[in-house]
Amino acid sequence: MFPDTLNNTIWTLRNASKQNKVPIWKAVIKELSRSRSNRRQVNIGQLAHVTKDKEVVIVPSKILGSGDISHNLTIWCFAISEAATKKILDAGGKILALDNLIKKYPDGKGVRIIG
Repeated sequence: MFPDTLNNTIWTLRNASKQNKVPIWKAVIKELSRSRSNRRQVNIGQLAHVTKDKEVVIVPSKILGSGDISHNLTIWCFAISEAATKKILDAGGKILALDNLIKKYPDGKGVRIIG
C-alpha cells in the first residue's frame, strides 16, 4: 500500500489508543509497523476456519480471496483483494472503514485481531 495510507492509518489508531486507553489499538499499530514483507497475509479460507458467525475481526494486513466463507463477519483490514471483498459481502458480512470500527467498538471489546 501507499506510505501515506499506512501513516494515516497508524495516526488514526494512535489517536484511538490515546483517547480510549485500551491495548487493542496499540497491538494493531505494532502489526502494521512491521515491514511489508513481514506482514502476514490471510486467506478467506483461513478466516472461515478460525472465526465464528457474526464475529468482529481486525486483519492488520491483506486479505486474499483463496477459499470460501459461509458465515457473516464484520471486518476491518489494511488491504483486501476484490475476490475476498466479494466473498465476504456475498456471505452477508461487512467491511468497515477504520473510523467506523473505532466509533462502534472504541474499547475493542468483542473484536479479535487475526493475522
